[in-house]
Amino acid sequence: MRLPFVMVDVFAERPFEGNRLCVVPDAPPELTTEQMATLALEMNFSESTFVTASRADGYDVRIFTPDAEIPFAGHPTLGTAFVLASGGRTGTDVVQVSAAGEVPVRVDLDAGSATMRQLPPAFGPEVTDRAGIADAAGLTTDDLVADLPAVVATTGLPHVMVPVRDDAALRRAVRRDRTADVCAAVEAESLYLFTVRGDGAVVARMFDRGSEIGEDPATGSAAGPLGAYLAAHGLAGMPGRVVVAQGEMVRRPSFLHVDVEPAGDTWAIDVTGGVRRVGEGVFEL
Repeated sequence: MRLPFVMVDVFAERPFEGNRLCVVPDAPPELTTEQMATLALEMNFSESTFVTASRADGYDVRIFTPDAEIPFAGHPTLGTAFVLASGGRTGTDVVQVSAAGEVPVRVDLDAGSATMRQLPPAFGPEVTDRAGIADAAGLTTDDLVADLPAVVATTGLPHVMVPVRDDAALRRAVRRDRTADVCAAVEAESLYLFTVRGDGAVVARMFDRGSEIGEDPATGSAAGPLGAYLAAHGLAGMPGRVVVAQGEMVRRPSFLHVDVEPAGDTWAIDVTGGVRRVGEGVFEL
């Protein structure tokens, strides 16, 4: 079986920045789950996607990390929609269907970007093991913001929002093996550490529960819930618009544009990022 794929960088202002993604735009019915997992491990990117059906107004997709299938992820959503629209397989206003549900995506081919309307955010209880969180990130509890809670937040994939005191502490952080245990205890995918630089400006780092990803350069599934967290606490001039800078520490600078507005008793969240096509190829199975 010959299986074409496309490689793109997402949340990138230029090629070879942002977060890498492998998209298989036409996964045939005979491609098994085991084969998808094997190919995702072979690529060893944060995620790879397999489009199982496409139509003018949307597509069905399965999303894999190097070690697991997941229900939703941010940069795979934007990158997959962009690849399909640019290849004429779909229109530019589509609905992505994944295990987490339906996510509308708008592709701007001229601007080289895409925007997703994430699912309504949900917040879990406060994570009380602040010492465990700090230790998992190579920090102390004094490095965390004392009057802000660490909580699990999700728009399809749960992450622990961890407010950090300042840039210096955030830069000093390092993912330790205990990250896996801390995340597992609260059923989260990562620790999403962030510090507010000012209105409309936040810098973040994502420490994944798995060592295969380690530190993720751009995490759209965490930036959306972060936007809701900021809005709920009146931080960074939110609700409104914020740019989350991520990836500098792993030499993949990334910029995630997050818009949050009230929507009844919840928040409407749009996450936008640049998409740059960097290569293509064919898997031989």
